[in-house]
Amino acid sequence: MAAFQRSRLLAAALEEVSVSGCHDTSVAAITARARVSRKTFYDIFESRDDCLMAALAESIAQLASVLAPAFAGDGAWSERLRSALGVLLLFLESERDVGAFVLGHILGHAPSNPELRALVLERLRDAVEQGRAQASPRQVLAPLTAEGVVGGVLSVIHTRLQSGEQGLGTLLNPLMWMIVLPYLGPAAAARELRRKAPRPAAMPPAPARDRLAGLDMRMTYRTARVLAAIAEQPGASNIEIADQVDVTDQGQISKLLARLARLGLAQNTGAGQAMGATNAWQLTPKGSEVESAIGHRFALGVQLRSKLRDV
Repeated sequence: MAAFQRSRLLAAALEEVSVSGCHDTSVAAITARARVSRKTFYDIFESRDDCLMAALAESIAQLASVLAPAFAGDGAWSERLRSALGVLLLFLESERDVGAFVLGHILGHAPSNPELRALVLERLRDAVEQGRAQASPRQVLAPLTAEGVVGGVLSVIHTRLQSGEQGLGTLLNPLMWMIVLPYLGPAAAARELRRKAPRPAAMPPAPARDRLAGLDMRMTYRTARVLAAIAEQPGASNIEIADQVDVTDQGQISKLLARLARLGLAQNTGAGQAMGATNAWQLTPKGSEVESAIGHRFALGVQLRSKLRDV
């Protein structure tokens, strides 16, 4: 449950930063948006800055999970770079808050983790610098070529994100022109400018709406376990659910199930006590969405932290 609460706080921090900016984002605003208590916040994070740096780290890991597969392979450098850049632009079109937050820190417009910032810039420069091996022997390349190219590309994307301009995919050809020009020369750069910009085959999925937003309840560990128990065993009775979630007080489990029913997350499909039969609980479509969201957030938090360690 701590991983779920952590994921919820990080998502709320990103949303709050997009509205108020890093400097004006407070712990109170984050916890209110996440519907989590201040005590829970400080059980997980030492401070507001600790939370924001964790959000930065996981956002960078999320971007890396999009870029790395697109750039991998043995194809031509410019083609692999074009694929990665195209996927990135499409991803940022739907995850604009993540993009603006990360690029603002990487470009030095907001307080950052210097080690993480240096690592990201180094990896991006290394990817661009692979073009040096493709350059003509007559091509004169300055030592800072890759650094200048990376800085220019990131600045253009960040400016468009901040302005709210739509259609980031239209930047693909002009940005590829910027990248290719110093390494492969004017003719190759001109070809990039004339190319069609098809949607990459491995387009990242659009972000789902927050299925936990708007619930008139705090999503506690026990509530999450009850939803998971019903999902794993549709038609389970009160006693069976209580056994799965280690609740010995039958009155307590009955109250919790009744509350889930009032919220439209679960429904009793059995005859019930009035008919002298046991209850049979199932998740409603809304309850299935919420249970899936809880599992997804937990899995995503684990996955992104794993990817970050591999960056």
